Amino acid sequence: MAPDANTAIMPTDLLRPDLLRLNASPAGKEEAIREAAQLLIAAGCIDSAYAASMLRREAVANTFLGHGVAIPHGMVEDRGLVRRSGIAVLQVPGGIEWNPGQTAHLVVAIAAQSDAHIAVLRRLTRLMQDEARLTALFTVTDPTALAATLSEDAPVTAPTTPGGDLAERFDWVVDYPTGLHARPATAWVETARASTARIQVRHGDLVADAKALVALLQLGLRAGDSVVVSAEGDDAVAALARMKATITRLTAREKADAAAAAQKSRAPVRGWTPPNPLPAVPGIAASPGLAIGPVHVLPRAAVSVPDEPVPLIEGGDRLHEALSLTRQNLKALADDTARRLGPSEAAIFTAQAEILNDTDLVTLACQLMVEGHGVAWSWHRAVERTAAGLAALDNPVLAARAADLRDVGQRVLARIDPALRTGGAPDLPDTPCILIAEDLSPSDTAALDMARVIGLATAQGGPTSHTAILARTLGLPAMVAGGAALMELANGTPAILDGQTGRLHLSPAEADTADARAWIAREEARKAEEEARRGLPARTRDGHDVEIGANVNRPDQVAVALSQGAESVGLMRTEFLFLERGDAPGEDEQYETYRGMLTALEGRPLIVRALDIGGDKQVPHLQLPHEENPFLGVRGARLLLRKPELLETQLRALYRAAKDGGALSIMFPMITALGEVQALRAACDRIRAELDAPAVPLGIMVEVPAAAIQTDVLARHVDFFSIGTNDLTQYALAIDRQHPELAAEADSLHPAVLRLIRLTVEGAERHGRWVGVCGGIAGDPFGAALLTGLGVRELSMTPRDIPAVKDRLRGSDLSALRQAAQRALDCETADAVRALDGGEA
Repeated sequence: MAPDANTAIMPTDLLRPDLLRLNASPAGKEEAIREAAQLLIAAGCIDSAYAASMLRREAVANTFLGHGVAIPHGMVEDRGLVRRSGIAVLQVPGGIEWNPGQTAHLVVAIAAQSDAHIAVLRRLTRLMQDEARLTALFTVTDPTALAATLSEDAPVTAPTTPGGDLAERFDWVVDYPTGLHARPATAWVETARASTARIQVRHGDLVADAKALVALLQLGLRAGDSVVVSAEGDDAVAALARMKATITRLTAREKADAAAAAQKSRAPVRGWTPPNPLPAVPGIAASPGLAIGPVHVLPRAAVSVPDEPVPLIEGGDRLHEALSLTRQNLKALADDTARRLGPSEAAIFTAQAEILNDTDLVTLACQLMVEGHGVAWSWHRAVERTAAGLAALDNPVLAARAADLRDVGQRVLARIDPALRTGGAPDLPDTPCILIAEDLSPSDTAALDMARVIGLATAQGGPTSHTAILARTLGLPAMVAGGAALMELANGTPAILDGQTGRLHLSPAEADTADARAWIAREEARKAEEEARRGLPARTRDGHDVEIGANVNRPDQVAVALSQGAESVGLMRTEFLFLERGDAPGEDEQYETYRGMLTALEGRPLIVRALDIGGDKQVPHLQLPHEENPFLGVRGARLLLRKPELLETQLRALYRAAKDGGALSIMFPMITALGEVQALRAACDRIRAELDAPAVPLGIMVEVPAAAIQTDVLARHVDFFSIGTNDLTQYALAIDRQHPELAAEADSLHPAVLRLIRLTVEGAERHGRWVGVCGGIAGDPFGAALLTGLGVRELSMTPRDIPAVKDRLRGSDLSALRQAAQRALDCETADAVRALDGGEA
């Protein structure tokens, strides 16, 4: 007799003997899924078509649960193909790669009409707290023992003693002056994940998975601590060698960073001293400068997350989608921050993105979900529990990472449920203020409206926090660790914030304010002298001019670029209009942005790059098909020509902006063939005629060797070229510039890359076209010098790099730069090229 629909199905009904297969050895993930699906088909649980649905699921979601366990299942819309609930377990003692760096030993295939399988998953996720017991299931030879372990209700307790070191090992004493913090730990994780071997780090009785960022940080490693790094598996010896190389390679940078910080701390403090004693809230100096204005206190953001359970598979889908979208946004934010503020600041968000790959964090959220809690509640609780563990560490640098975890956790939470989105910026007053907050996330700090916030003071945090680092880079006076007294201030209280001394002076008299303004005036005069030098053209001593542009993405970034000496915007990357949102911007919205850029530049040149999506820049809401190798797939111009609605909307917005006036140029990315140029120019000519807009210069990016080699052909059809040296290096050297092991070898000063640049210049010059560079080496003074010697006429870079590049070119002779460029072309290695840097070129 069939069970009543309301009768609970016991786990043993799902884990029948005919659904368990021990000692399997599938060739790969796809075969493992098909084999597990066949068990379900044979048992009458699913229609045969459900196997294909399970494979489709893998293309859009990661079903690796962690700790050697994967839970493949079908698409939600194919649930009708499930005839009755069942779970098939495929035991793979040798393991199979599920995703890069993820090895599965238990493949738990789910066919669910309801949530009857949750009891098994609950026990499975609890088992992850007892690694020894879970690992034993990978090789157990008795199927009844496997079924019993997954069916029993006895609570699983974590072992009280640490596991032993793995087969291959090395000892290391932490020599990072500030211990293991987020940025070096991220490099450790990236290296570990490139291997299929199991890798762990042990400090005393504490053991962490080297592929889990939060677990590594929770070790609380300080300078002088002894650790054992060990590995096991087919790739263990090589993996351990790579780990050792990564760990020790970072030592020099960590020591240099610490030395620079120490030297800065020894520098004399040039703070402001009030002419009369004033009441003040003391804190810790975080970012220099003086701010005068009323305070605005952001209320404590108490996030109340309702516990609203949903079917487990649906909840898992929502969590996976939220994690994926957040990773995309953090990539965009890191990229934008790198161009606005620099690579060190961008690493903050790269480290945050790595948190989302932390197996233990995601596993904890899954454990709570299978215990019957809602997805948003489970994620929030997992983040808070993990953040509390970091905050409790007796290490201020690591404890500060709790803020990063909560920041990225809030981003995911807002993706799960937009109603849970929080943020202080919408509550800011219209008049400039000194912003007071209990703490502020790095992403909120990076997005502050500099026209409305003139200073920042937080009750919590430290001078090494990522928020403090960003405040310094933004030039925003800031203090941290002001304590509870800050939060008790009344909105509108007049104050003077001194970021040099870390004090918030309250209720200043007129004389105090006048004295502070005089101090600011003296500082501004000093800075004006520096900016005047930045404003001088990049003219060599023998009279050769190089145009210096900035890589800028939004109109509000133009002022900072101009203050650093930018003469134009050489690269506006329009994909940022698409990445930080859930839908594509319309024509009017794009027009307003382009018009705003031209207005901010006040007649200076603006080069807008058409939408460059693909490769490492994916836009989820465009629903582009999954590609095995997106860097060699439909990206850049290839995508624009296949998505005419994207191309035409953008071109109409651009030509409307051009019609209003301004020095606008358009360039197209990822060009590989003449036919692409001709098709794109035809689209431009048609839309320009429809709008009766003026002609604007049309250029292309040189990012692949094919374009560099054919520049003489392409030059007949375009007005200028801009070389993207980062991608050109990647394609010329066949090195993914994001690869954890090879990225350091992707050097844009490689002679092969320099020869492609020279070839581009020669081909362009035959038809009177100019060549610019907007890649990474344009912002390196030595790289800029070599590019000028090679014949490049325009350089565009991160605004903060402009002063040093201009100084280098103004101190050089073009003839010497040409000679240095020729010597570089004759070199055999990138190291030999860099060895030429003696200051003259």
